[in-house]
Amino acid sequence: MFTLMLILFLVMFYMSGMWVYCSKRKHLLMVLLSLEYMVIFTFVLIINWLMMFNYNMYFSMIFLVFSVCEGVLGLGILVSMVRCYGNDYFQSFVILRC
Repeated sequence: MFTLMLILFLVMFYMSGMWVYCSKRKHLLMVLLSLEYMVIFTFVLIINWLMMFNYNMYFSMIFLVFSVCEGVLGLGILVSMVRCYGNDYFQSFVILRC
């Protein structure tokens, strides 16, 4: 019963991150923050699922490595956009400038 409630809360939090991702899609920093928010709750769901079936935690380490790589790539794109265009809004994105 407790795990079912925990899973429902985590899915609700994940959906709130998805809502922020869809509503703030013009601002790159908010998109990256909502993606990391969703990754954290996906990680907690995976850990809960692995512990429920008594599996090893190697998959969680692989998932963490890929999520860190995703975050670093996003921050690299953010820094590149801020240096080239001056801000991180997608509506001011001009291809010929940088």
